[in-house]
Amino acid sequence: MPRIVRFNQLGGPENLRIEEAPSQQPGKGEVKLRVQAAGLNRAESVYFHGRYFEKPDLPSRLGYEVAGIVEAVGEGVDSAWIGKAVATVPGFSQNRYGTLGEEAIVPVGVLGEYPKNLTPVQAAAIWMQYLTAYGALVDAGGLRTADFVSIPAASSSVGLAAIQIVRDLGATAIAVTRTSAKRAELLALGAHYVVVSDEEDYVARVNEISGGKGARITFDPVGGPFIAKLAEASAPGGIIIVYGSLSQVPTPFPLVPAMTRALSVRGYTVIEVTQNPAIAKEAKKYIFDRLADGRFGPKIAQTFPFAQTVEAYQYLESNQQVGKVVITVP
Repeated sequence: MPRIVRFNQLGGPENLRIEEAPSQQPGKGEVKLRVQAAGLNRAESVYFHGRYFEKPDLPSRLGYEVAGIVEAVGEGVDSAWIGKAVATVPGFSQNRYGTLGEEAIVPVGVLGEYPKNLTPVQAAAIWMQYLTAYGALVDAGGLRTADFVSIPAASSSVGLAAIQIVRDLGATAIAVTRTSAKRAELLALGAHYVVVSDEEDYVARVNEISGGKGARITFDPVGGPFIAKLAEASAPGGIIIVYGSLSQVPTPFPLVPAMTRALSVRGYTVIEVTQNPAIAKEAKKYIFDRLADGRFGPKIAQTFPFAQTVEAYQYLESNQQVGKVVITVP
């Protein structure tokens, strides 16, 4: 029987269990994957802690992002998928389609083929991060060449994808990180500038970097009270795109700077891309082409074997990593 990861109570990674479960067959519109690698996401951590917008039905599986081989297809699915190397695009229910394990059942619509120059480990670290960044920066933000773009939590896999997209489109990437420990690596990974928010005056530094213009786009997964500083350093007519709540505290609306600077503040998830076929098609081609020719490349922070799933999520929650944490599955 295939091994899967499940949890029976809410809390930290220590509650995750590797268990054997009967093999499943795909239903209508579904495929079965033999999983080779799994990319870890903050959404899963928040999910098993019970703080995600989707509440787990215990016992619950988890996992959004895997790379693997299609082994079987359900009713209504083209059999040409069988044998293809694919990676999943997040945006489905973890309750129903948790993917972390040796086998996964997923809707065919969440599959994305990946360039042959990528390994399964790399493929498990592409679609969520690049699609999330593309949809926010290009579609929602209307990224332009002259823009200064502020990227809090820049060492995350989404933050690094955002840096690559900003550079690719000719704009200026300002990586924001809490401590100086990650400064050199962020610069090496493509950030034009790095602002260390716990050690520097964020507003003053962004104004210095931008020549007083401010950041036209701010791409923030943190939320919380620091949004006041993000707003103060924004360009007139700028936009703050909030795509997460890593702070785990309420995010106040920055009323005065929003009014005086005519700012837009809006929430965002990758579902805006995945549920819009036209945008998804354009975004996937843009990302695929750049992964295939080497302009883009996912940064893997560390890999863990499947047996060390608990340790992998503990490392994710430590915030030490730069890039993606990936589990390899035998």
